[in-house]
Amino acid sequence: MHFSTLNCRGQLIDLSQPKMMGILNVTPDSFSDGGSFNTEKTALVQVEKMIGEGATIIDIGAQSTRPNAQLLDSKDEILRIGKIISSLKKEFPHVLISLDTFFSETVQFGFKEGINLVNDISGGMYDDEMYETVAYTGLPYVLMHVNGSYHSMHEKLIDDDIILKLNHYFSEKIQLLRGFGIKDIILDPGFGFGKTVAQNHQLIQEFNQLSFGQFPILAGISRKSFIYKPLGKSPLDVEEETQKLHLKMLEKGAKILRVHDVAATKKTIDHFISN
Repeated sequence: MHFSTLNCRGQLIDLSQPKMMGILNVTPDSFSDGGSFNTEKTALVQVEKMIGEGATIIDIGAQSTRPNAQLLDSKDEILRIGKIISSLKKEFPHVLISLDTFFSETVQFGFKEGINLVNDISGGMYDDEMYETVAYTGLPYVLMHVNGSYHSMHEKLIDDDIILKLNHYFSEKIQLLRGFGIKDIILDPGFGFGKTVAQNHQLIQEFNQLSFGQFPILAGISRKSFIYKPLGKSPLDVEEETQKLHLKMLEKGAKILRVHDVAATKKTIDHFISN
């Protein structure tokens, strides 16, 4: 593999060992922790906890992507985020902040506030100016696989082999991103977005066949319904099952795990590294 580091605005992430991205939802309606961290004070406390437990990156999102969520525009996202990014940067100057948005205007705002990565669930499809904006910032870009629109993102639209479909999608998007001069690209298969339970599990089993080892891959399965619904459990009651799947993906080459439960995932990563 030719990738080993990501340049996050001058701070380098060494990907020779897996890293954790802790989730900070500043939304009132996220499916598992909505409303818990949407003030500056509660956000700071939660981030301090996640950093202490081993998170390298904090992923801030102001837009819920659960099924039937209300679509916000970029102005509402920016209002929700407020001073949280700049406050985190002031309080924890070495923490890497990823901004979870599909709006270029929100990226511009986040860049001024100090973000280090852009995490775009839409692969640039929901805002025509996204790639150009990311190129301007020079930040690493998380390219996720998703269906064509915000309102269809959870519909099951993939009939072909899921690995072939994703690799075709990634190769097309990477070519576009390269054309804009975007160098650091992280791939995200988009677990739970427009995929059946069987397809999500196929992605885990064949995780090492994504991107042919050319790009780092982020795995975001934390509290996803394809894990808890078949078991008849709630999103908060599948930690053991989630960590088994995390370990499987680490063994197959996952470089970044995007998680709610940082402490439990740290144990999984430590176990993986020690073996």
